[in-house]
Amino acid sequence: MAAAPGKCFLVTGSPGVGKTTLIIKVLECLKTSHPNLKVQGFYTREVREGSERVGFEVVTLDGRRGPLASTTNSSPESLRWPTVGKYKVDLASFESLALPELQVNENTDLFVIDEVGKMELYSSSFFPAVLKVLESNIPVLASIPIPKAGRDVPGVARLRNHPGATVFTLNTVNRDAVKERVYSLLVELLQKH
Repeated sequence: MAAAPGKCFLVTGSPGVGKTTLIIKVLECLKTSHPNLKVQGFYTREVREGSERVGFEVVTLDGRRGPLASTTNSSPESLRWPTVGKYKVDLASFESLALPELQVNENTDLFVIDEVGKMELYSSSFFPAVLKVLESNIPVLASIPIPKAGRDVPGVARLRNHPGATVFTLNTVNRDAVKERVYSLLVELLQKH
């Protein structure tokens, strides 16, 4: 007999393939079909100036937002911030928004974590909070980056290999099919919850 499917759904794929868009669409469908659904979490959104991406912001599911990373912040404190590529990561802003969203609460039906990536993992408090969410037995919908040059970020590798995790690799061809599959698996889980 096959093992029961886990409660952690991870969406991965190349940058710009639509991981965040898929998560938001699945969430919108779930809220339509389950109007009383209690969801906690956040997603990250690109910040653009014209056609140029200049950073990312964190947006909580109740609409609060703040900077995650920027190429344009030149404040004195930003000199001490970690960098990922050309981006300076604003850990204080990220933690103030994301960490409260990852507090396990027995009333929560679903956690959304977009994304568990290199920028977010600079926060020493973030990954332990993600692990607590995974251990809570509450369904999780999260996104993770695709390994670069065959190498995974250590925290991401732990999630990808977590026994309860199902990984969906997104590409431009399978986006709608993956969205439908993730949505139906979540609906199934929520009916048992």
